[in-house]
Amino acid sequence: MTTGVENEPELPLGPEGGAIAESGGPAEGVGDAHELQEAARTELSQLKEAARFATPERAVQVLEALFFAAEKPLDIPALEETTQFSRELLQAALAELQKQYAPGARGMVLVDLGGRWQLRTEPQVGAYVRRMLQVKPMRLTRAALETLAIVAYRQPVTRPEMEDLRGVDCGAVTKALLERKLIRILGKKDEPGRPLLYGTSKEFLELFNLRDLTQLPTLREFQELSEESRKIVEDEAPAPPGVSGLGGLVQDPAVAERMAQATAESESALSELEDAIDEADASAKTTAAVLAPPPQPPAAAEAPAGAAASPAPAKGE
Repeated sequence: MTTGVENEPELPLGPEGGAIAESGGPAEGVGDAHELQEAARTELSQLKEAARFATPERAVQVLEALFFAAEKPLDIPALEETTQFSRELLQAALAELQKQYAPGARGMVLVDLGGRWQLRTEPQVGAYVRRMLQVKPMRLTRAALETLAIVAYRQPVTRPEMEDLRGVDCGAVTKALLERKLIRILGKKDEPGRPLLYGTSKEFLELFNLRDLTQLPTLREFQELSEESRKIVEDEAPAPPGVSGLGGLVQDPAVAERMAQATAESESALSELEDAIDEADASAKTTAAVLAPPPQPPAAAEAPAGAAASPAPAKGE
C-alpha cells in the first residue's frame, strides 16, 4: 500500500541537500509545460473516446455551446478538430440547430455564411442588445457603400476602374475598406503599371449576412423593380442592425426635439460666425489704414515747380 507522500515527485536538491521550492525556476517551467502537454493529450483521448458513443442529441448540445462561445464563424473542419465527431454527425446536428434557430423562432439565429456558421442576434431584437451593451453599429458613408458595391459586382476590379465608374478619387475610401477588412487584394492585373485587383472578403459576407455572392440581387432584378414592388420589398425586408427608417425617426418626439435643438445651435453658430467675419473685416480695414502712408495732396506735389518758376524775371524788366 502506497501513501500520498510516496507518490509525490521528488524535488531537486540544493547545495545544502535541501529541496528547491522556489517558483519560477527553469525546472518548474519545464515541468509545467510537460504537465500541460500531458493534460492536453489526456483530454484529446477522452474526447475521442466520448465521440464514439456520442448521440445526435449530445452533438446538438455540444455545437450549440461552441457556437455560443465562439467569436468567429466556425466551419466543419474546425468543428471536427474540436469535437472529434464524425462529419455525418456534425451535419445532422447542424441541420437540427438550423431548425431550432430559424429566423423569428428565438432571440438568436444560426446564420450560414458559405460553409461557416455563427449564432447571431435576431435583427428584430437587436435594439435591446445594443442598448444594454452601449455599442454603436458599423456605419458606412455613401462613398464607401458606392465603392463597396462596385467591388462586389465588378470584382476583380482595379482602383482606376472604380474611379472611372464613380468619377472621383477612391484612394481614401479603398484604404478605409481595406482597414475594415471588407475588401481584400486579389493580385495584380497583367497590364502596364500592374495595378492591384480588389475583391470582397469573408468579413463582407458576414456583415451583410450572405452565404455567398450569388445571394446579391442582380442589377437586372433591381432595375426591373417597379415603384410598387420596391415599396413592398422595403416594407417586408428586415431593417439592418442599427438602421431605422426616416419615418420612425421623424415620429420619435425625442429625436424631433434633438433635431430642433441642433438646428437652433447651428443657426446660432452661423450668426456668431458672420459677426466674427464682420469684425475681422473691420479690423483688417483699420490695420490697413494705419500701416499705409497718407497720400500727399496734389497742390503740395506741384509747389516746388511753381516756386522754381517764380524767381524768373519777366522779359521787359
